[in-house]
Amino acid sequence: MRIAIVGATGMVGQIILKVLAERNFPVTELIPVASEKSVGNQIQFGGRTWVTQNIDYAVAAAPDIALFSAGGNISLKWAPKFAAVGTRVIDNSSAWRMDINKKLIVPEINADTLELTDMIIANPNCSTIQLVMALYPLHKAFIAKRVIVSTYQSVTGTGKAAIDQIEGERLGSNVQMVYPYRIDRNCIPHCDVFLDNDYTKEEMKMTQETVKIIGDDGIKLVATAVRVPVHGGHSESVNIQFEKPFEIEEIRQILSETNGIILQDQPEFNNYPMPLMAEGKDDVFVGRIRRDFTIKNALNIWIVSDNLRKGAATNTVQIAEVLLAKGFVSF
Repeated sequence: MRIAIVGATGMVGQIILKVLAERNFPVTELIPVASEKSVGNQIQFGGRTWVTQNIDYAVAAAPDIALFSAGGNISLKWAPKFAAVGTRVIDNSSAWRMDINKKLIVPEINADTLELTDMIIANPNCSTIQLVMALYPLHKAFIAKRVIVSTYQSVTGTGKAAIDQIEGERLGSNVQMVYPYRIDRNCIPHCDVFLDNDYTKEEMKMTQETVKIIGDDGIKLVATAVRVPVHGGHSESVNIQFEKPFEIEEIRQILSETNGIILQDQPEFNNYPMPLMAEGKDDVFVGRIRRDFTIKNALNIWIVSDNLRKGAATNTVQIAEVLLAKGFVSF
C-alpha cells in the first residue's frame, strides 16, 4: 500500500511512522512529505531509507492513503487535492472535524459509520478521544446528561517548541516562549485561543466533538483545559451525571470489558492512572472511580492517555486499518 505522511518530520508524524511499523501496517511505498526547508531529508522506515518530498510530488503520486499532521491550513488546502486524485485522507488537524459532510472517527466507537464515499476523514482532538473512549460505553448503559471535564494537558500537545521551553526553563536557560508564561512549576488555564464566549477553542472542541462522535446532542458537556508541566500524556478529571441509576461495580465491569481501556482503580494500593505510566502506550487508562455523593446518578472518574499515541498517531493508523478491513483500500 502506498502511504503519504504529510508532516512526516514533526512529532506526530514521527510517531505515526512508529505506530505503522509496530502494527505491521502493509506499507509498500512511503511518501514522507515535509516543508520545503526539509525536503530531501532522509527517513528510516521498514528497513529502508526514504527521502522527504514536497506536497505537490505527493499529490501527483496519488497514494492510497494520506495521513495528515501538518496543521489546519495545510489540511484545508491540500486534503481536497489528494481526494480529487483518489487518495483517502485521514486528517489530524481541526480543519474538518465539525464539517457536517466529514466523519469524525474513533474506531472503537463509530468505525461502522465509514462509507466508500468518505474521502476525507477527521481524527478528533486528543483530549476528546480519551474522554469518549470512557464516556461512550457508560453513555450506552446509563445515558449521560451532563459532563464536566477538567483537563491537565501535557506540553507535548503544543509541540516540540513547548518541550524546548520547559526543558530550557528547568536548565535556567533563555528560551523562546511558546506559552504566555513559564510552564515549568506552573499550570496555565489556557489551551489554544480564547473565543468570544471566554472558553478556549480546546474547551469548545471537547464540547462539540463529543456530541458528534457519540451522536447524541442531549449530552451537555463543559470543559476547563489546563496546560501542566508534564510530558507523558493528558489527564482528565470527569464528572458525569446519568439519567439512569448505576452501581459502581457496573461501571468498573463496563470499563474493564471495553476494548482499548485499561482499568487502574485500586486506590488502597495507590493504583491509579498517571501520565508517567501512560507514556508510550496506546490504551486509555481509567481510575479513581467513585460516586458523586452531592447529586443523583453522578460519577467521578480520572482518565489518562498518551496524547501523541491514542490521542493522535494511533487513532489515525487505526482508522487506516478500518479502511483496509472494509476493502475501501487494497494492496
